[in-house]
Amino acid sequence: MSGYKTIEEIEKEIVEEFSLFDSWDDKYEYIIDMGKKLQPLEDEYKVDANKVRGCQSTVWLVAEYRDGRIFFKAESDAIIVKGLISMLIRVLSGQSPDDIINAKLNFIQEIGMTTHLAQTRSNGLLSMVKQMKNYALAYKVKNSTTV
Repeated sequence: MSGYKTIEEIEKEIVEEFSLFDSWDDKYEYIIDMGKKLQPLEDEYKVDANKVRGCQSTVWLVAEYRDGRIFFKAESDAIIVKGLISMLIRVLSGQSPDDIINAKLNFIQEIGMTTHLAQTRSNGLLSMVKQMKNYALAYKVKNSTTV
């Protein structure tokens, strides 16, 4: 088909990867490693308008719409948060606005993130998800009104 994996397929991959680790120390290390692999965000995007509200750490998130899909880029000043946003980008980037809006993102709970993150980090994770879904909604509305 298009060469893109579905959100569910990517979520399943992440759950399988996390199942290889016995301890949460190892899982945190894996999250940090994912963050280290995140492409640095260009300085021009590190502006207040691109900050995710509700995160204790600074997170910049930008989205680009092309060929009916949304592609995300992000960066954070906190290593764990950088890993979390890299996971979200892996799952949601390259998907259609509708798929992003409707994504359940069950992998977050399946890998145990909801119980192993501090409350402030959990709130930040939810804020990142919300911002990504808001971008998807905005692109959906914008592209349904253009002729």
